Amino acid sequence: MEKIIKNIITGNEIKKPNPIDEEVPFDGGVMITETDVNSIITYANRKFREMTGYTKEELIGSPHNINRHPDMPKAAFKGMWETIQSGNYWEGFVKNLRKDGKYYFVLVWIKPKLDGNGEIIGYIAGRKIPNKDLMQRALDQYKVMMHDE
Repeated sequence: MEKIIKNIITGNEIKKPNPIDEEVPFDGGVMITETDVNSIITYANRKFREMTGYTKEELIGSPHNINRHPDMPKAAFKGMWETIQSGNYWEGFVKNLRKDGKYYFVLVWIKPKLDGNGEIIGYIAGRKIPNKDLMQRALDQYKVMMHDE
């Protein structure tokens, strides 16, 4: 089933690609994004744009799940949202989908961005090269979670 992402700034609809079983290794450059509290992308650095294949215009104003791979279970993100919405730091293993349908693996960290009053106004995320063994353990767990969904 085809999924369409709508960019709230441009109004453009972006068709998510069908997954292709081909990994594009993440080389560990600095990949950073920022979102508002509703997970709409407000900033995506050049490395993130290069890795995902999306342009700045496609990303800014789009929901961050534009690059969510269908192999990722919804339950994997439930705990993440509970953690970051409560103002805490979260880290986890993620398989992401590129615009061309290929995938890449990352260890993602996310922390809340606060205003002068300590209120959450958005989130900032960075990515690291994941440990292969720990990534595989996470993927095995995600398969079980997907089966349970």
